[in-house]
Amino acid sequence: MLILASASSTRQKLLENAAIPFEVQPARVDEDMVKETLLSEGHSPRNVADALAELKALRIRGPAEAFVLGCDQIADHDGAILSKPRDKAEAEAQLRRLAGGRHKLHSAAVITQDAKPVWRNVSTVTMVMRPVSDDYVADYVDRNWDDIRHSAGSYTLEGEGARFFTQVQGDFFSVLGLPLLPIIDFLATRGLVRT
Repeated sequence: MLILASASSTRQKLLENAAIPFEVQPARVDEDMVKETLLSEGHSPRNVADALAELKALRIRGPAEAFVLGCDQIADHDGAILSKPRDKAEAEAQLRRLAGGRHKLHSAAVITQDAKPVWRNVSTVTMVMRPVSDDYVADYVDRNWDDIRHSAGSYTLEGEGARFFTQVQGDFFSVLGLPLLPIIDFLATRGLVRT
């Protein structure tokens, strides 16, 4: 049995599309507080993503034989974390800051069993953005607010946000917040999926 400790509809859809059986039990974590604490202790954005994924997995208590999958994604711009935007103005500011440059997405997944981590993966993808006008950014945010307000960096690559990019260096599934292929490898070795 696999339990997804996330309410993310994108992660759920990725697992469904791969025909992986799972249950959903979203973990309740004060992500902002954890991020602030870890950053104040000198942790890198990559390690923050890993720690949050582990914390989410550990928050869910399933049957002892169940595997619990915790996930987190961090947008990293020159070592600074970009969180989910609080409002449209913050989303526009994030996109203007990223435009014409590079940033990284760290997608972490940790699987626990009986409240112990048994597997982890952090996949890092480099995102290369084209220069865009302030007018386009404002229009994009206005048109797509419902989709991007839950996205670190204020865009979704699987939608209109693809127009911001000239290159994506890394795994597409990790851009969507789930390093799916390594997860499938782990689940196959444990007999949860057939390959």
